[in-house]
Amino acid sequence: MRQRYLALLSVFASLPAMALTFQTRLESIEWTVEGDKFECRLAQPITDFGSGEFVRKAGEQATFRLKAYNPMMGGGSATLLAAAAPWQPGRDDINLGTVRVGSGNVLFNSSQVQAGRLISGLMDGRSPVVRHSSGDGRVSEVRLLPVRFTKAFADYQGCVAKLLPQNFEQVKQSEIGFPGGGIELDSAAKAKLQVMLEYMKADPTVNHIELDGHSDNSGNRLTNRDLSRRRALAVMEFFKANGIQESQITVRFHGERYPVAPNTNNVNRAKNRRVAVRLDRGAPAEQVAPQATKAATSATS
Repeated sequence: MRQRYLALLSVFASLPAMALTFQTRLESIEWTVEGDKFECRLAQPITDFGSGEFVRKAGEQATFRLKAYNPMMGGGSATLLAAAAPWQPGRDDINLGTVRVGSGNVLFNSSQVQAGRLISGLMDGRSPVVRHSSGDGRVSEVRLLPVRFTKAFADYQGCVAKLLPQNFEQVKQSEIGFPGGGIELDSAAKAKLQVMLEYMKADPTVNHIELDGHSDNSGNRLTNRDLSRRRALAVMEFFKANGIQESQITVRFHGERYPVAPNTNNVNRAKNRRVAVRLDRGAPAEQVAPQATKAATSATS
């Protein structure tokens, strides 16, 4: 292992003089793992620069981002590499394409594919490298090293295992279907609602639910309006049975007025039999609009 480290040092010492390289000294390399149910981060601090971080949000794959204390790179684009390890001669660097470099604290976020290949490279002893060329020909590089990565990655995987199934952008809206034409929640509907419920319990700032019931045009308008009301109430009862207060729920029902597909065949009509569910980071329950609260109350009478 010491020979590998010495080989690394010799390679870095042989870089062209015109290339400004940021990296942490070999003996000071560390990886940190932080996270919660919403996001996991695996980072290597970079001396005099900032850090390189793999970030995985709930419901998504990881991306790689480069953070800087100061805007040390100009704008434009940079090349992202999985650089070959010096103790494995005969292997070339893997060019993972370009990234757009900004001027803020976070210089860029890679694609999920690029991040996945960087992680695979680190497991294989490769170094993530960001290479940026300025207009006057100056080259700057930021390099992370694979030292101690395997243990840190195992800890990161432990964090990932605890992530919620979806993040807020993915979970905040859902369509609950009633394909059979009734008012009962089927297993697919309950599974969708359970994911939303799990997120609400993990994030107390998400404290309001809006329910909009809909029907197809199979019956008369009064019957359809009542069906849409009862479907919305079925969803409300699911949330109430799982600890959500009725004062946090707004219920509206529209009958056949707002189809998502023309009511011209059975498949389309099934799509229109639905309840649209929306989660909000809104006002406390006691501040919910009076008209909306009244609608929920009258619908249950």
